[in-house]
Amino acid sequence: MTTLSTHVLDTMHGLPASEVKLRLEDKAGTVLYTGVTNPDGRCPGLSEAVPDLASGQYALVFAVADYFSGMGVTLPEPPFLDEVRIAFGLASPGHYHVPLLVSPFAYSTYRGS
Repeated sequence: MTTLSTHVLDTMHGLPASEVKLRLEDKAGTVLYTGVTNPDGRCPGLSEAVPDLASGQYALVFAVADYFSGMGVTLPEPPFLDEVRIAFGLASPGHYHVPLLVSPFAYSTYRGS
C-alpha cells in the first residue's frame, strides 16, 4: 500500500498555510484529487481520496499566489510564483510525505516522514 500526505508552511509569516488550493496529478496530467489545506496546513482528504497509489510519477500543484494574495500580500503582476508544481516519483510501497515551505519568491521541499 502506498499513501501520500502533504504539509504547507508559509515561511514569510512563520505559519502553517491554511486554505491553499492543491491538486494531485498523474504523469499524464490527469487530476486525481483537488483539495484545500486545513488550519494546520495539512490536507487529510488527500490520503483518504487516494488511499493506495501505484508506483509511478505524480505531481502536487499548489496555488501559492492565490494564497498569498488572500493573506493580503501585494504581489507583482504577474506573480513570481503562481503555482508551485512538485513532480515526484513513487518507487516502492510505503508512506510518502511531500511538504512545501513557501514564500512569494521561494520554495523548498523534501521527502518527509
